[in-house]
Amino acid sequence: MAVDRIGLVVHGGRPEAAQAAHTVRAWCAEHAVACKDIDVWNDGGRHGAREEVAAAGDPHLVVTLGGDGTFLRGARLAAAIDALVLGVDLGRVGFLTEVPMTGVRAALDAVRDDRIDVERRMMLTMRASRRLEVPSDIGALMSYGRGPLLPPTRVRSDCETGGEWGIPLDVAALNDVVLEKLARDRQVSIGVYVAGRLLASYSADALLVATPTGSTAYSFAAGGPVVSPGAEALIFTPVAPHMAFNRSVVAAPDEPVGLRVLERSGRAAVSIDGQLRGVLGPGDWIGVYAAPRGLRVARLGPMDFYGRLRERMNLTDAPAAVADGTPAPLWPVSSAPPDDLAHLAMPSHPTAAG
Repeated sequence: MAVDRIGLVVHGGRPEAAQAAHTVRAWCAEHAVACKDIDVWNDGGRHGAREEVAAAGDPHLVVTLGGDGTFLRGARLAAAIDALVLGVDLGRVGFLTEVPMTGVRAALDAVRDDRIDVERRMMLTMRASRRLEVPSDIGALMSYGRGPLLPPTRVRSDCETGGEWGIPLDVAALNDVVLEKLARDRQVSIGVYVAGRLLASYSADALLVATPTGSTAYSFAAGGPVVSPGAEALIFTPVAPHMAFNRSVVAAPDEPVGLRVLERSGRAAVSIDGQLRGVLGPGDWIGVYAAPRGLRVARLGPMDFYGRLRERMNLTDAPAAVADGTPAPLWPVSSAPPDDLAHLAMPSHPTAAG
């Protein structure tokens, strides 16, 4: 694909990220490709995604150099202009990034020569009963140690506003939208609605709605299911609820999840992909929906999600299953599927893919 402009999102706290950024800039200079850093907080503040990518010249490709957190920052920027995003893995978990530091040049060559797969990842968007704002007395506390806060979310001008459907917010979440308590000694009380129907009223530390991509992040830590990133679903998970029903609910992508702050609740913080974006009080609500457009992610080949799950989560085998010391044999899926299974999109076996 033609790549004339690249935007760099660099983890400023990692020397290896700076080294990888130097490699990207050198590649761009050799191939007459414009390259500019974005979302670097140089002025001590942060801007909306569209402002940041506009200042970077609306890049065709956003390259993130860091871990999954850096990738999420890059995803926010790329989604604003439907740009392609390529993640270089310099982190510790690495569910989202895939390119090792040593493979940066080869990955850029593959993008230029159109030797990549473009994967669509589902994202979330929101509506709310009012604009999201962070009170000044809370902003300083919540941003401590996290860098400058993002600006208030904008209202999407291309959508109908008002009425019982609320205000359409300019939000693109790749992982999750979270409502969480602000005070340690007071839980939030939230009415949860799925597809317009009341599911239950919860008192909990937090309630979150995740994408399949985000199922291995906060939702997983809270006991939620692992969902293939190739699926499309909204995953609702309560965090430390004071009730017997503490299970996740996996909804279809056309079944939005509504969260309403109840009258006896304390204030609730709204976080989008881990970034505080607003504070709600009793009577306020948000609706979380599947975004109409997913994130475009550059892949150099089929992603071995389940192999990565086993490795990253340090999954071990049951002692009874390996009592004789013999590991489970590989499932032989390296050859082409038979005719009756030809309709399946089975990825190549990792060994076959090289």
